[in-house]
Amino acid sequence: MTFALHGVGVSRGIAIGPAHIIQRDQIEITEYPVDGEGVNLEIRRFQKALTQARQQLRAVREHIPRQTPGDIAAFIDSHLLMLEDSALTVEPVRLIREMKVNAEWALKLQRDALIAVFDEMEDAYLRTRKDDIDHVVNRLQRILLNHPPLRHELPDNRLAGYVVIADDLSPADTVMMQGEGIVAFATEHGGPTSHTAILARSLGIPSVVGLHQARRYLREDDLVIVDGNEGVLLVDPDEATLEYYREQQRLEKRHRAQLRKLRGVETRTRDGTAIELMANIELPEDFRQVLAVGADGVGLYRTEYLFMNRESVPDEEEQYKAYVKALRVMKGLPITIRTVDLGADKPMPHSRNEGGQNPALGLRGIRLCLREPGLFQPQLRALIRASASGPLRLMLPMLSTLQEVEQSLELIRTIQQEFREREIPFDPDMPIGGMIEVPAAALCADLFAERLDFLSLGTNDLIQYTMAIDRVNDQVNYLYDPLNPGILRLVHEVLKACEACGKPVTMCGEMAADPRCIPLLLGMGLRSFSVHPGVLLEVRKVISEMDLKEMEGFIRKASRKGGGFPFHALYERYRATLH
Repeated sequence: MTFALHGVGVSRGIAIGPAHIIQRDQIEITEYPVDGEGVNLEIRRFQKALTQARQQLRAVREHIPRQTPGDIAAFIDSHLLMLEDSALTVEPVRLIREMKVNAEWALKLQRDALIAVFDEMEDAYLRTRKDDIDHVVNRLQRILLNHPPLRHELPDNRLAGYVVIADDLSPADTVMMQGEGIVAFATEHGGPTSHTAILARSLGIPSVVGLHQARRYLREDDLVIVDGNEGVLLVDPDEATLEYYREQQRLEKRHRAQLRKLRGVETRTRDGTAIELMANIELPEDFRQVLAVGADGVGLYRTEYLFMNRESVPDEEEQYKAYVKALRVMKGLPITIRTVDLGADKPMPHSRNEGGQNPALGLRGIRLCLREPGLFQPQLRALIRASASGPLRLMLPMLSTLQEVEQSLELIRTIQQEFREREIPFDPDMPIGGMIEVPAAALCADLFAERLDFLSLGTNDLIQYTMAIDRVNDQVNYLYDPLNPGILRLVHEVLKACEACGKPVTMCGEMAADPRCIPLLLGMGLRSFSVHPGVLLEVRKVISEMDLKEMEGFIRKASRKGGGFPFHALYERYRATLH
């Protein structure tokens, strides 16, 4: 009998295949005492497990196909770095010596201590780091306990054509299984910003997460359909359902072929209005994909990668070289570089910053940068110097008050004056902008626009803060809705404020890539989108099918109906036109 399980679609596409269910053995860790030479034996055994785990991950990394996006290797690298961190290499050894216990128990104690710290933090990024610790520790424990490799860990293509069902998957698992030819995966846990979800999108694997206790209802080799578009797993489909989804697969294949024809094509609406379509960048390796799809430039270059997984903050020279290299790779196309958005959710090396009870609302972004001049000033100096090498736009994250803008501009002016006196070249007209991610800033966008050269709407955080939810908490993430009337009103206020001031505004959050939102955003006046390179062609296609005058008329007509802007009624009418 056909039945459906509902979760969250995190990677678009449809796949059909037999299910392979990963039932990981519950790792039972037993404590036993050791003494004398036994202590040294346990330490050697633990260090040997570390070496073997590193070898396994390096083998995974070496088998990543060359055409695979660069951020995938970075996920494996992050696990390798964890295997070099003292928290997992030194502390367990200390526990073995001091407590005179076996290696497995010492590792378990250290894992529990680390997880306890993460459990006190609510931010989405930290939650993914907690999962990474579990993935790495479980790998070590399986080696220490001499557990045989699971079916998906054997490189013999025995999973080709399968849909993998699991509680969760590590980045290494995901990469290995994609290389073995799996067609999709579905997990019981995870959210749209988990590492596994990000990897799935990069690899183009249809995926659904958050299918609570799905494995209770499935058997090995059950025929399943994964609908990553709708977030549905269909089990034991009948022939009519199979034929429907096979037709959807054929349409999807044809659709992807059409998208490839849009590489390098200018982005215009159906009635001929040019729209700026930029790309968001996570890592330097992404620049190749940006150029391949023909983006108009980079609308958001996140610089956090320079600061993460290292013992010290990068100095001015290291950052300068990274920014100049990016400008050269883009060959004259503009790059908007966001100053580092670290904080309680993504701690900087050796930070004195305490997470507090709610890190997402704590000392992060521009707040932390203004508090930590040793972090902020070297980056500003590097960016200002790099502006002499190409069209660089500097962007400040997480603005809440005008005072933050004034303080930042004063620092920039001071550095520029120093460079003039020392005859260090820079672009005196480098545009300086800010991200609108906080509702208070959105409501005062006109005041921010007067003081800055451009604004950028970071809708991921704007929606999260406006709706008072954690967007990866599957108990409340149903409230994460970019089409909520309150969100649309805020976006419209920002767009109107920038239009009145004659200042450009870009949207760089996930909302900019949502096909449901794009027509409304165009009608409200948005003319610059910045999206992940992997979905840029899809966005270009949606824009090319829109009649701008029609959407503007749609918005004007809705605006005239009563006081205010009845977005809810507007969307209900607009949604009816989608079917």
